[in-house]
Amino acid sequence: MELIDGNQVATTLIAELKAEVAQATGRKPCLALIRVGEDPASVSYVRKKEKTAEEIGIISRVILPPVTITQAELLALVDELNADPTVDGILVQSPLPKQIDELAVFRRVSPEKDVDGFHTINLGKVAQEDESGFVSCTPAGIMELLKRSQVDLKGKHVVVLGRSLIVGKPAALLALQKKAGANATVTICHSGTRDLPALTRQADVLIAAIGRPEFVTADMVKPGVVIIDVGVNRVPDSTKKTGYRLTGDVHFPTVSPLASKITPVPGGVGPMTVAMLMKNTVKAFRQHS
Repeated sequence: MELIDGNQVATTLIAELKAEVAQATGRKPCLALIRVGEDPASVSYVRKKEKTAEEIGIISRVILPPVTITQAELLALVDELNADPTVDGILVQSPLPKQIDELAVFRRVSPEKDVDGFHTINLGKVAQEDESGFVSCTPAGIMELLKRSQVDLKGKHVVVLGRSLIVGKPAALLALQKKAGANATVTICHSGTRDLPALTRQADVLIAAIGRPEFVTADMVKPGVVIIDVGVNRVPDSTKKTGYRLTGDVHFPTVSPLASKITPVPGGVGPMTVAMLMKNTVKAFRQHS
């Protein structure tokens, strides 16, 4: 069993981006990060994005509107950034306060600056295999991990657990694409799927993004499977100082001995998400300049 080290792959990718940005003459790429409120996870995510951007040489503009901001005010802020020629990428950190319609805000970001890849147009571009769009960071990170771990999906059966717009659907579309590294046969499973273990056992590559801690057990996979575990779940653990431990959607102790390759949690898909956000920002900068 080989561990797919997301930290290592992300570090390599960040070094490549840093070298590319260093060659840019004139202004540097700029990423605007909007964070509303003090959600602890959001605070740490945005800080990590800021730090990674700085390392690469990307300017990050962190905007912290009051938690009482109205929908109209937030949309006006997005419009302002859309119109600003010095901003290449815009990211609105989720979750947003209750008074805000998240989807409406994500859709307001100009598709050319939507480095999170959530805009309807960018999702459509993934379906049309149009390379000019932006792929949502987690699925893009999954494909990058597979590619850099020498996993060619051609002719393989990829089973995706979960159908979210952020991971499941785009991951399935990417694996299906008619291009090098993809060309897989894809099955998407979800809460309405009948006899789920019978399908997951057919997977050559299993992408678990169902958001249920340690859901995938040894009886659900075949020997030699490649597993990408997207889940990040907090499970109570009295032995830890924090009172919890992080676990994926896969029961790692029993499943990993059966896998040929597997991502750990933490340290698998997570670091790739931030790295791909930076890759999208540099791409937006290139297309913009």
